[in-house]
Order: sequence, then structure tokens, then C-alpha cells
Amino acid sequence: MDEIKCILRNMQEEMRQQKADMLDMKEDIKNTIVSNMSEKYNSLEEGEELLPLDNEAKVIPSPVDYVDTWKAMEKLVDLGLTKSIGLSNFNKKQIDRVMEVARIKPASLQIEVHPYLNQVKLIDYARFLGITVTAYAPLGSPDRPWAEPDEPRLLEDPLLKTIGKKHNKSPAQILIRYAIDRGLIVIPKSVTKSRIIQNFNVFDFQLTAEDMKTIGSLECNRRLCTLGE
Repeated sequence: MDEIKCILRNMQEEMRQQKADMLDMKEDIKNTIVSNMSEKYNSLEEGEELLPLDNEAKVIPSPVDYVDTWKAMEKLVDLGLTKSIGLSNFNKKQIDRVMEVARIKPASLQIEVHPYLNQVKLIDYARFLGITVTAYAPLGSPDRPWAEPDEPRLLEDPLLKTIGKKHNKSPAQILIRYAIDRGLIVIPKSVTKSRIIQNFNVFDFQLTAEDMKTIGSLECNRRLCTLGE
């Protein structure tokens, strides 16, 4: 019951800020998706801090089992406060735990996906279950503050530049089109108006089968977005 009250309180505050009567996953993914950090516990410690850290600067996980969080989120659908609920950063085992108890099937699985981390098996499994997949960090999260100086930058990869030149597109546009052509929902992040406009300009071309194979070959199981230990 406490978990339901906590989620309901957060949802009501979000609706107050947006002046909305209902939240939809398409409009506010934060409050309608269960995000995971461990095999059992749900995301971050509840409270005012968006990213709660201990005195060693490590992320503080919530003590609440995400299965209980899922049941609480189903109540929000029952109450008519949201249309869709989904999962974020879950692996197969964690998805299965939710599916075993779910009255309402997750609408979407939000995971990090880009050519360095194609997530083929997990995407195929989600599709097998009838769950759509939303790809975040499709551009390789180039502005992440924790990146090491010597880490490869996806947007600067020579293969992407070559394919971009062939189609008269930027590496970012190639990456977005790559996700689209894989049948993924793709959510690139940008705060620059010109880049946001550019990111939408990806529907006037299509990658060839050879392009897709070449981009897919960049796979190296490199996860770029982590919340630490």
C-alpha cells in the first residue's frame, strides 16, 4: 500500500505540473515506467533527490521489489491516471518476474540501444512477448559526464561518417535511421534547436541492407549509460 501511495503521489504531482487529467507513457515516460538496478529492487531510493547518492557518491537503490511497484502501477491504470505502463533497463529474467504476476502486460521496454550495444536477443525476446522496444542513447550519449577521455565516440566513428557521406546525412541521422529501420522506437536527446530539427530529418532516405550490416558490425557489448554499483 505504501508503494501505491508513493507512486500515486508522484503521479499527481506530475499531473499538477503538466495541468493534465491523465499521464500517457508517450507524454511522460518517467512516471509510467519501472526502472531497474538489480535483480529484485526497483531503481532509486524514493525521496526528493532525482539521483540519491550515499556519502561515497554511490547510487542508493530503493528497497522496494519492482514486482510490488508494478502491481502499484497497475492500480494507476485501474484509476484512469495513466494509459500505458512499461519497463526500463530490465533483462530477460527481470521481465519474466513481472510477466508472472502482471494483470497488465508492459506496453514497452526502454533500454540502451546503439551500434556498440545492439541488444539483439533482448529485443527479440520483448517482441516475442508483444512488448515494443524504446531505444534510448541511440547516439551513444556523447555528452555523458562520466565518459573517459580515451573512450571511443560513436558519432565520430569512421564507418558512420562514410555511410553518412553516401546518403548526405550526419552520423546522428544515420544512427537514428538505423534504429528506425530495426523497428525500434527511438528517443535521441538534444537541447539544441538545429540538432532537434536535424534529428527529425531522417524520413527521406533508407539504409541499405549492406549499410545495416556494416553498422551492426560495430557491436562490442559496450554499455555507455550506467548508474554505478
